[in-house]
Amino acid sequence: MDIFRAVINLLVLLLLTEVPLARAEPLTLGVSVGAAFAISAFFGAYQYTKCKVYECCEKPWLIRNFTEMRTMLNQRLYGQHLAMQTVVQAVKSHFDNDSPHKALVLSFHGWTGSGKNYVASIIAQHLYAKGMDSSYVHLFISSLHFPHSDDVDNYKRQLRSWIIGNVTACERSLFIFDELDKMDVGVMDAIKPFIDHYPQLNGVDFRKSIFIFLSNTGGNDITRRTLEYFQAGKPRDKISLHEMEEIITVSAYNEEGGLRFSQLISSHLIDHFVPFLPLERQHVMLCIRDYLKLKGYEPTEDRIKTIADSLQYFPKSTQIYSAAGCKRIANKAELIVQAQMDDEQEADLFRDEF
Repeated sequence: MDIFRAVINLLVLLLLTEVPLARAEPLTLGVSVGAAFAISAFFGAYQYTKCKVYECCEKPWLIRNFTEMRTMLNQRLYGQHLAMQTVVQAVKSHFDNDSPHKALVLSFHGWTGSGKNYVASIIAQHLYAKGMDSSYVHLFISSLHFPHSDDVDNYKRQLRSWIIGNVTACERSLFIFDELDKMDVGVMDAIKPFIDHYPQLNGVDFRKSIFIFLSNTGGNDITRRTLEYFQAGKPRDKISLHEMEEIITVSAYNEEGGLRFSQLISSHLIDHFVPFLPLERQHVMLCIRDYLKLKGYEPTEDRIKTIADSLQYFPKSTQIYSAAGCKRIANKAELIVQAQMDDEQEADLFRDEF
């Protein structure tokens, strides 16, 4: 609870209980009630003014722009039909529900560069006016926040404290856990009570919060199944969420990482396992085009092809999938575009001289 709200409520309570109602004179009672209403009005004005300037856990800081969220993912997320089918509807259903039965838990799985972090940032951007910079969006990176294997118990205590404190401040909090595959076993079990079906814990309701896990766990099995479809001549968009969720669940529970042997899986507390398929060369070229446009470079076919050719692909026989998805595009693009621009400048100088 906001400290100012607590102070105001205390003052109102003191004013109304200062004189017992049975013995209160009309004038005394009137003054007390009048003062109480004045303080309440002051608090309302203060709260309204504060939320105009500082971020609050309400409109206009909570924006719920699901139409734009879906549009942006349709326009900028490539090759991930299962994520498109799942993410927006799951988040919208949860956010539109004033009394959800539990916190929403999404677990994104797939190789690096396939779009997991990108989708998480898009979600934050369209739920909170300040996006990833919002006070109500909390990013945990395993290698940064939970680096030491001998500190698991301490991490669990800290994690519980962080979640309780932040959800107390805003029930609509978003927690993103990145690099879950690098986290030690047992740390994530600390959040089990907060994503279970409890109406409240110690007076705090955690059911309106959202938890997103990002992990490379299951990436090999996801890629293997995607390749099987390709080799069989089947379109990748025929891969079903049901078959992929079965694959991911087994992988996440048994592979090294933060979800290994986790109660979150055995207790069925993860609502959706979302697979991110390996990106094909055609998808990477679309990412390159977007990056060039974003940086103000002309996205010519030759330039896009040159950057795409500088990346690594697999398997050797077909070279269809990008080994790093779209992750290395920025560095490669800057290097190649700068080299092309330098060559053009040298050519212009040569022509000027002759």
